[in-house]
Amino acid sequence: MFKNLTLQPEKNDLPVKPIHLILIYARKYKLVLSIAALSMLALVGMQLLIPWIIRILIAAITAPDATMDVMSLVTRLTVIVLMIYLGRAVLQFLRSYMAHIAGWGVVADVRKYIYEHMQRLSLRFYEDKQVGQLMSNVINDTDLFEQLISHAIPDIIVNVITFAGVTAMLFSLNWQLALLSTIPIPLVILSLRVYARYVRPAFRHRQEELGDLNAMLNDNLAGIREIKAFTRESDEVTRIHKRIDSYRQSLLNALKLMATFQPFVDFTSSIGTLIVIYFGGSLALRGDLPIADLVAFFLYLEIFYTPVRNLSTAWEAIQSSLAGADRVADLLAEDEEPQTNRGAVVFLGRATGDIAFQDVHFAYIPGNPILESISFDVPAQSVVALVGPTGVGKSTLVSLIPRFYDVTSGIITLDGRDIRDYTLDSLRQQISIVLQDVFLFYGTVRENILFGRPDATYHKMIAAAKTANAHDFIMGLSDGYDTLIGERGVRLSGGQKQRLSIARAVLKDAPILILDEATSSVDTETELLIQQALERLIKGRTTIIIAHRLSTVHNADQIVVMEDKSISEMGTHNELMNLDDGLYRRLSGGYGNM
Repeated sequence: MFKNLTLQPEKNDLPVKPIHLILIYARKYKLVLSIAALSMLALVGMQLLIPWIIRILIAAITAPDATMDVMSLVTRLTVIVLMIYLGRAVLQFLRSYMAHIAGWGVVADVRKYIYEHMQRLSLRFYEDKQVGQLMSNVINDTDLFEQLISHAIPDIIVNVITFAGVTAMLFSLNWQLALLSTIPIPLVILSLRVYARYVRPAFRHRQEELGDLNAMLNDNLAGIREIKAFTRESDEVTRIHKRIDSYRQSLLNALKLMATFQPFVDFTSSIGTLIVIYFGGSLALRGDLPIADLVAFFLYLEIFYTPVRNLSTAWEAIQSSLAGADRVADLLAEDEEPQTNRGAVVFLGRATGDIAFQDVHFAYIPGNPILESISFDVPAQSVVALVGPTGVGKSTLVSLIPRFYDVTSGIITLDGRDIRDYTLDSLRQQISIVLQDVFLFYGTVRENILFGRPDATYHKMIAAAKTANAHDFIMGLSDGYDTLIGERGVRLSGGQKQRLSIARAVLKDAPILILDEATSSVDTETELLIQQALERLIKGRTTIIIAHRLSTVHNADQIVVMEDKSISEMGTHNELMNLDDGLYRRLSGGYGNM
């Protein structure tokens, strides 16, 4: 029975923590990061040379025995400084561009991983999520990682190296003044700790507000027809305005913390300058410190406090990036789709199509069952219809077959084997689904039909469209199969969209068909076209129909009547109609929609 099966290849677990992701994906860009790092080191060295050259110049000019040879020294120093500035320009380009290559490369790779993870999440995850929020996770939150790679980390490295180098230069000039100039540093470190405690939650709140704004905009743009139809433009403008103002306030709260921190760092660093002015001036007046050394000390002192000031900006970028990383971490912590059993197999070839439900129970929320004690068989190439009042779990039941959800207890088998013993991909390749609520992607008619089987030939696509009674209306469109249909197929009628969905299923040519009949909301002529297409599609396939009209299930091989979370009746149309007080018979008598 299982000669067409093969063992599933093992898949390495991927990391889920954003910081780990950043570090792991950064390895891919170690060459450009190395170039950026070497450029940063060279830049620091050049920066430290300039004050020393000025010291040499002042010492030469103010020397008591200065001669005309000093002019040649001035010329040489000028050429050296020119070369330093030219080299610095090249190194700044390398440092910036290489860091951005790595930064945006990591962002792109992390986004790919997050999207792959989202593809593996169960449908249960998406039931209470807004598309705009998820888009904000993928785009806005990961955007902040670039700040970490391209700006924050390089800035910290440069500033630390600069700080160490300048400190060495200051101590070489005058160790007493150097010690005095470090007095404000503990205050800055303390302020960094306090700043981090408050700013990261503020930036996280800002990202959450941005996600809410994106989600609301996405909902409103997707539902623009409903907004216009119910004349709710004014109300929705007010809601969007409030959300924009809320995001602005959260952003200002975060920026207020930054605006408070930056002046404090500037003030504390200026205390060190005041100390050097007083004590350095005193040493120079007493002749204990040469003027050239004093000037050089002040030049180095400005460089000394620049890294301290820059730490505030770098620290802000780090906290902002970590706030985004927190939200990404929440998304990556979500459980993936129902897992296959150990030793799961891959279906190679075509399934026979025998399906059996054995004492199946299901609940979205523990303790609140949706389905109870469901047991029935669907023989290969037979047609089984599910009927019953709205809300009894018909759609939920068929969603268990492709494992959009997993049973709470019981077993569903395909060709005699638990569906959890098959890999998800190979299981779903055996199933085509035509839903009442058709979803079409933005693109052309051709792209939407080929979505079911991208490698299909042109002739097979045309044949599928003809089988679905869609070819004629497609050829009547402005560009035929290359016509853009708009978002969610907005340029097509309901019947046209339904026939494209059927064509997609025909092209996939899976042995099992799940059909949520969708003819109740179309005109009689379109209903006939769709019904003819469905009859062609059903032939030779195991078919489960969620019936909304009893007239469509008269010829089903078996009708399963559901009531109160379980099965109340089973049989053919005639058998069920012969039950004196059966639910099916009552539904047939003044029947509307189910």
